[in-house]
Amino acid sequence: MSLRTQFRKVLPSISITEQEALDAGDVWLEGSIYQGKPDFSALRAVPEATLSAEEQAFIDGPVKELMAMIDDSVIQNSKHLPEHILDFLKKERFFSLIIPKSYGGREFSPYANSTIVGTIATKSSAVAVTVMVPNSLGPGELLMHYGTEEQRAHYLPRLANGTDIPCFALTSPEAGSDAGGIPDQGIVTKGMHNGEEVLGLEITWDKRYITLAPIATVLGLAFKVFDPEGLLGGKEELGITCALIPKLHPGVELGNRHDPMGIRFYNGTTRGNKVFIPMEFIIGGQNNIGRGWQMLVSCLGAGRGISLPALGVSTSQVALKSASEYAAVREQFGLSIGQFEGIQEKLADIAGKTYLQESMRVLTTEGLGMGLKPSVVTAIAKYHMTEIGRDVLDSAMDILAGKAIQNGPQNTLASGYVAQPIAITVEGANILTRNLMIFGQGVMRCHPHLQEMVEAIHSEEADADKKFNKKFRQTVGYGISNGLRAFGLGLMPFMAGSQSSLSEVKPYEKAVMQLSSRLALFADFSLLVLGGKLKQAEMLSARLGDVMSYLYAAMASIKYYEQKVSESERAQAAPYFHYGTRWALQNAEIALHKFLDNFPASFARKFLRVATLQFSHRMAKIDDNLIRELAAAAQQDTAFKSQITKLVKPTAGDGHDINEQAYKAKMACLDLLKVLKKALRSKQVKPGVRFADTLDNALAANVITSEQYAKLIDYNKKREKAIRVDEFDFDLNLIDDCPLNTDIQQAS
Repeated sequence: MSLRTQFRKVLPSISITEQEALDAGDVWLEGSIYQGKPDFSALRAVPEATLSAEEQAFIDGPVKELMAMIDDSVIQNSKHLPEHILDFLKKERFFSLIIPKSYGGREFSPYANSTIVGTIATKSSAVAVTVMVPNSLGPGELLMHYGTEEQRAHYLPRLANGTDIPCFALTSPEAGSDAGGIPDQGIVTKGMHNGEEVLGLEITWDKRYITLAPIATVLGLAFKVFDPEGLLGGKEELGITCALIPKLHPGVELGNRHDPMGIRFYNGTTRGNKVFIPMEFIIGGQNNIGRGWQMLVSCLGAGRGISLPALGVSTSQVALKSASEYAAVREQFGLSIGQFEGIQEKLADIAGKTYLQESMRVLTTEGLGMGLKPSVVTAIAKYHMTEIGRDVLDSAMDILAGKAIQNGPQNTLASGYVAQPIAITVEGANILTRNLMIFGQGVMRCHPHLQEMVEAIHSEEADADKKFNKKFRQTVGYGISNGLRAFGLGLMPFMAGSQSSLSEVKPYEKAVMQLSSRLALFADFSLLVLGGKLKQAEMLSARLGDVMSYLYAAMASIKYYEQKVSESERAQAAPYFHYGTRWALQNAEIALHKFLDNFPASFARKFLRVATLQFSHRMAKIDDNLIRELAAAAQQDTAFKSQITKLVKPTAGDGHDINEQAYKAKMACLDLLKVLKKALRSKQVKPGVRFADTLDNALAANVITSEQYAKLIDYNKKREKAIRVDEFDFDLNLIDDCPLNTDIQQAS
């Protein structure tokens, strides 16, 4: 019995849908990480993402105008998105960000798309999702890549100007994460269309969770095609197919709404029973029957790599801006709460992770902007950036405390907090993304020989044994090389190379090299020892995926610090950079330890620990000094902090504007507040019941001048407004800016 035959008995076959998913997309930086040789030259050669003049003008114009129109508290207390907002989105072509200009679209870059969606999400998740969906996986993108010229010419201009609103229906009650198992079916048959008998499909479907379905005018639909009568002359089961069906087509049901966490974007159901459509409704025409899954997985990059990560980043930037400003302004026990170490620990974590989020957002959209569709990287971005967003938002809620749990126009966190699970769930639930997709796709796509070896194992060709033996020898040699490199870097970590010209970056670049070399060896041994069982060992494989993900995050952090941070701002950015990079590297190392601790084969576990000298945690720690330094930096009004919170754009009178005004007023009064507190300690000034009384006493004692008094009074009014929360009457109707209770505090 040949070695290939033995492997064939223990390795499960790969289904068609699995193979199409594996074949979809490109291998990018993650390939070098998986193989133990992170390619920093390729990383630094990635073109830097910038906004074009046209893109910047759109953000400064229509996006800014939209932000001023949005009152999310009104939206959340309504049944629908306000009609004037929906009309504005159509008029300004917000639904055409990815559509080519030749069809009336804006044809913006992935970075601009991400920036626009992320900016809107800082104000309203409902509006952001409404903009996001037509610009990610759906009819527009599928038509651009796979539609016939007639389909593109008809639909793309209508989608661009809002004449048509699209939705795409994939998920059914019987198939969620297992999208390849959809029960919806189309039977090849003949029927009547436009008064004549034509060849087409009789489709029955039942879909749910379909965003924009209640207002869509055109339905994208995924279903399986069967040809029991052999009308197409081939096999009976033809596979998943995508079609585009007008809402007004006979038999199409679009209407019933879901209520996703009370976030008022349109989400609902679509159904149809034996609905006949002509072949011309299939995206790309009859020749694309059975190509639907390949089409879908190849187009997932926009949703996974742009839109959903943008929601995670926007959450983090709102959290950092809100928490840092509140921590600086809010005082308890005579001190701003940002001076308490418990707050500092949370605030530093928010700041460091927000920096890391922005770094990953920029790098991922830069890759997409190069025309790549890196399926593993976009899965990494979707999972980790939405999860980090959730983690950061929890910390911000802790800091703002009572202010964060009272709904109303002034609350900057509540809507995002409620909406966060939506980003976690859609485009593949995060558990699926982490436990099956990242490493599952990564191991097949990134290993230099594995995919070809597996293909040879299951091949029926006459020379299959010869091809397998060649690939097996190459795989063994590759594994030995990985082992030697991992041992060498474990024994002599200083031998890891670094190309950076910045001394503070070099240790981190070397650390990425060391951890990556261990990942490559561990992945090889997992395949050798567990073989096909690794597919079911989700907790083990997920930890290897985590290592790859965190090392990608560390590389993103390095690139952002080197290319996006000006030399004059390096000192401001340094604590953010150190915290974010160390956090990523620490988590990569922890994942490796957890992998080894739980590896089922005792001999292999011991061998790997010795071979990589993996006995302790070596990565640089996030210590208390770094936490204090970053917490202090986060409370300062610096250019770099503005850079990593740039998606948040306050508009007059909203919660962000109220907080920012109080914060900036305090930053302008810091020296005066020090003088006042010194006078209070020396009893030169008598404290008043209210801070305004204290200021009166300070003026009377000639401790401050009348001009200084006016400046402090202005700050105090803004401070009092910022620490208040929205109030309602007993019927929960808004009271126009007349708080009944004020939160009074003293400077003493």
